[in-house]
Amino acid sequence: MQAGSAPDDVSPARAIATLEQVVARMGTLEAELRLGDGVRYFNALYLEVTREVVRAMSAGEFEDPRFLERLAVSFSNAYFRAVDDSVRVPATGISRAWAPLFASRYDRRVAPIQFALAGMNAHINYDLPIGVRDTCLALDVTPQDGTPQHRDFVRLNNTLQAVQERVKPWLTPGLLGVIDRAFGRLDDVVAGFSVARARDAAWIHAQTLWSVREDQSLVSSYLLTLDRTVGFAGRGLLAPTLLGLARWASAQRWLPGAARRLLGAPRDVR
Repeated sequence: MQAGSAPDDVSPARAIATLEQVVARMGTLEAELRLGDGVRYFNALYLEVTREVVRAMSAGEFEDPRFLERLAVSFSNAYFRAVDDSVRVPATGISRAWAPLFASRYDRRVAPIQFALAGMNAHINYDLPIGVRDTCLALDVTPQDGTPQHRDFVRLNNTLQAVQERVKPWLTPGLLGVIDRAFGRLDDVVAGFSVARARDAAWIHAQTLWSVREDQSLVSSYLLTLDRTVGFAGRGLLAPTLLGLARWASAQRWLPGAARRLLGAPRDVR
């Protein structure tokens, strides 16, 4: 599969077309993905972010809502393609950027917050530049700094940060939450991932893709390199750490449920 392109068997009719459909598909995935699946942690975070974007758009908080909605839908479809590809053609179809998350999704040595950040890494660092480029092409706008589109893009950083902090208790429960509060965002330090910096870089990558859009050979080479680089970062984010104690604890059925939750097991563990 060529980097930055959809699989040949994905027809326009199958693509999600509205933010309401995006929310519905993510809700369906939340119900389908089994407990302990690392993709489920990322999906939960993404669902909350999307709901917040819908709320902000309904409140008229953006200058160019048409651009933002088109981008959000295109962006979400890239995630849905990764999910579908992991089932239909897991060996060859999924991009290198997404491969680490789907390969490690059931590894109990990896903490929930690592899965969430690995998904954000793949989606923001690889899918987002392509989404911005494609949206600009579709709406005949240029991805320039200081435009209404760029201001809306940057404005979303605050929304993402607020949602990330709100859902953090889901991702760092029990003892991990205590560690996080006592030692100053230990999970963030271990992950070494910044949403704002990643999105700033994504915008620059989108501008680069825009500037070379007429040279398809260069575009393909650029996206292949980006795909590999993001995949390498994803493997680092998913390396087992002390934070994986939560995943280990959730598998120890001989421990009482209260003890497992204290050690960081998810709240739905009994």
